[in-house]
Amino acid sequence: MYSVECNFTYPKMYRIRQHLNSEKLNDLKKAVFDELDTIGIDTKIKKDGEIAVCAGSRGINNIDKIVKAAVDYVFEHGGKPFIVPAMGSHGGATAEGQVHVLEKLGISEELMGCEIRSDMEPVYLGDAANGAPVYFDKNAYGADGIIVINRVKPHTDFLAKNESGVVKMCAVGLGKEKGATAMHGYNLGETIPLSFEVSLKKAPYLAGLAIIENSMDETYMIKALKPEEFLDEEAKLLDVAKEQVPHLPVDELDVLIVKEMGKMFSGTGVDTKVIGRIMVKGVPEPEAPRINKLAILRLSPNSYGNAVGIGLADLTTKKLVDMIDYESMYINLVPTTYLERGKVPSHFATEKETVAVAFKTLGKVKPEEAKVIVCENTLHISTLLVSEAVYNEIKGKVDLVDENVQWTFDNNGDITMNC
Repeated sequence: MYSVECNFTYPKMYRIRQHLNSEKLNDLKKAVFDELDTIGIDTKIKKDGEIAVCAGSRGINNIDKIVKAAVDYVFEHGGKPFIVPAMGSHGGATAEGQVHVLEKLGISEELMGCEIRSDMEPVYLGDAANGAPVYFDKNAYGADGIIVINRVKPHTDFLAKNESGVVKMCAVGLGKEKGATAMHGYNLGETIPLSFEVSLKKAPYLAGLAIIENSMDETYMIKALKPEEFLDEEAKLLDVAKEQVPHLPVDELDVLIVKEMGKMFSGTGVDTKVIGRIMVKGVPEPEAPRINKLAILRLSPNSYGNAVGIGLADLTTKKLVDMIDYESMYINLVPTTYLERGKVPSHFATEKETVAVAFKTLGKVKPEEAKVIVCENTLHISTLLVSEAVYNEIKGKVDLVDENVQWTFDNNGDITMNC
């Protein structure tokens, strides 16, 4: 394999902590119970009524505790809860794979105290106003009530009144693979609310639990929504969520090194708003950040070989490429129609060589003078490693944690410096 010379002067690195909102909820069960009481669903749960509690595939902080609280609430009010995976085509688009995804998030039958019902064959509810077919999980559809739980946040692919959240879970997550494929065949921002309007008339929605995380990725707010409020109230919550979204501390970089990508960090493996790259035809690229070389080093094992988003990188590692399960990735990639995101970039034998190539391809910029940031992943960017050139630009605006971080790699060439 192509050999890379790694003898050069690395930039001096600093560990910094960004000033981010750290306000959070401490008693999650109380928050869930209080919110559900507020919208009065305690009187709508029939004795022994089967209530579907919907959970997705994202790495939402405390999602296991929040789902468990919803399950306990149903039990305490005389209902019989069961959990439904609401994650479109994720988990390899198999019923067993989706259960496994939930288990990795701490959501198992044993821990939740109720059954998980997973099936990939949805029911067809009809067509949305723009012609998009609307599908819906058959187990949830056959329940006496449905509680939809999801994080509200800006979407990585489009701008709209409703982006990532409860409404999208109803349209895409609960649509299973057929629904996800159908939604991505149309304009997502337009089709998601139109699809929800169809299911609102036919599915037994009971409540939504909208989660907002603070800038530290901790649970900042839980808001219960009545089904008829999903569209308008979630739009208001999206404005709150946008205020909490963290960003890189500078607008221009020579090199961004993302140590790990994966579906639990973002639907695209890496957050497009963080890296400043979307690569969707017809959608303008963000004005910032502007990054010359983006290196992604690892694929999270919890992604099960699904490396959608790797095409956003300039370079990666042979190790990551070898982990790709192309069937799993294409099941997720093809329905989106954004094929550029599945292209495999230049890849090199080790993480050390990949980092070296990033520096060696900067043109006139010397490695030791480069503006560089290293992050663990794009979800957790409160603490970062930054080069001297970046630190000189942001000092006084961030907390300095360590001013003498060394570039270190193990015998396999894996980077060992922690953010």
